[in-house]
Amino acid sequence: MIPHNKPTIGKEEEESAIRVLNSAWLSQGEEVLSFENEFCKYLGLPEGHAVALSNATSSLYLSLWVLNANNKKIIFPGYACSALSNATSMIGGNEKILDIAENSPNLNLKMAEKENADIIIVPHMYGIPTDLKNFKQLKIIEDCAQSLGAEIDGKKVGLHGITGVFSFYATKIITSGGQGGMFVSKDKILVDKVRDYREFDQRHDREKRFNFQMTDLQAAIGRSQLKKLPSFLLRREEIFSKYKNAGLNLLDVPLNKNNLKPVRYRAILKTDSPKKIIDLLDQVGVKSIIPTEDWEVTGNTDELSNSMKLTKETVSLPIYPSLSNEDVDLIISTIAKK
Repeated sequence: MIPHNKPTIGKEEEESAIRVLNSAWLSQGEEVLSFENEFCKYLGLPEGHAVALSNATSSLYLSLWVLNANNKKIIFPGYACSALSNATSMIGGNEKILDIAENSPNLNLKMAEKENADIIIVPHMYGIPTDLKNFKQLKIIEDCAQSLGAEIDGKKVGLHGITGVFSFYATKIITSGGQGGMFVSKDKILVDKVRDYREFDQRHDREKRFNFQMTDLQAAIGRSQLKKLPSFLLRREEIFSKYKNAGLNLLDVPLNKNNLKPVRYRAILKTDSPKKIIDLLDQVGVKSIIPTEDWEVTGNTDELSNSMKLTKETVSLPIYPSLSNEDVDLIISTIAKK
């Protein structure tokens, strides 16, 4: 079976893990610090402006925490990971769930501007960046879990809001060994507060903190993956182009949005017969999925017509660096039989 998603792990990650195991220091340490600083360099941030965490959900929670989101009005789309709703609930925020834009997996910003929210969480779904160039909302949390490397106006996503959240889960563009996340901000005061929160133990005060730490073992793997990120993105782009050149109708940035540079985290096929395509691919040993099912949409679905529509007309095709050209050709030829 050709899996829908597969992490690209090689000798370098194995050697990194062995190096840490042989060091006898497995918890948070120098590897985590190096990963943070290398991540800053990749994004174009000064050193010290990133905090490595246990996962992206904890990064999202801490973004809300550092912005004093308790009892604040927080906007986010219903067509997104449940972590947005979960983190908002955990911080005690007042959620306002909005629809996505038509023919897009991303939040309808025109609707969001009318809400007068305190904070807005903006996911860049499937690697397609949301154009924040003219958006007036001040307190933006960028959810970059699916979009590491994407750009808006030549600047990496994660740098356009007040904070940015990244994921290194096993299915993401890079992984730190299955779990992991990163908090970033241009505001060093916010970064230092989040870092202080993470350092939960043996503190000579009565402040409440929690253990959201990343281990050195995770960070070492993440560092190896980060070095490979350019080649990962290039291979994903090659596969996406093969699908597009074959005539597949894939979700992409709008034609008039030349200021947006996506990354190909997902190849989302728009179709009027998703179940048929999934079944056809399954028959030849290819796993494909509906990327966001209708039951995953949060909020009042009667008010989320674009979100619900997209759940009925999309299929996510395999797209990852180790996918061979022969596998891509098989996927294309199978879909053509529909």
